[in-house]
Amino acid sequence: MPHVIFPTPFGICGLAWDDSRVVRFQLPEATEALTRSRLSRGGDPEVAEAEVPPWVRQALGLVRAHLGGEPRDLSGIALDWSLVSDFQRAVYLQAQAIPPGSIRSYGEVARALALGPESARAVGVALATNPWPLLVPCHRVVSAGGKMTGFSAPGGVRTKTRLLALEGAELLSE
Repeated sequence: MPHVIFPTPFGICGLAWDDSRVVRFQLPEATEALTRSRLSRGGDPEVAEAEVPPWVRQALGLVRAHLGGEPRDLSGIALDWSLVSDFQRAVYLQAQAIPPGSIRSYGEVARALALGPESARAVGVALATNPWPLLVPCHRVVSAGGKMTGFSAPGGVRTKTRLLALEGAELLSE
């Protein structure tokens, strides 16, 4: 599966795709080598950015702008939904509906799916397995009290907080 590692103002990101959809997205790891390793699981071929298809180049431009402090709607980037369950897809679509700079709680996402408050944990589990962090903005989902919890992407809660601050979200401090 082709992939590209590319610089952004936030750090070195990576994106893997098939013929017409994004298969994986990688937020920056501690080092470029680790980002490259996580994205290329199994030795997938890396392509030069000049060889990237136009639709992928457009996605890279949106990501760069977003991570450069110019929030963009990334929900139009084609994702390979066959990689996730119907429940995960429903959760991810709810996350994509949260505008940049806004947050929702895990319980609010569960309610939007017509589920009870006990499903907030299942929403969190689904978000923790998101293969497209940022493209599916799981960082915009927080605890009921607005605390920064549960972010499995590189950098954990620190990255989640940085992404929200970059988008202009109003954050609580303790």
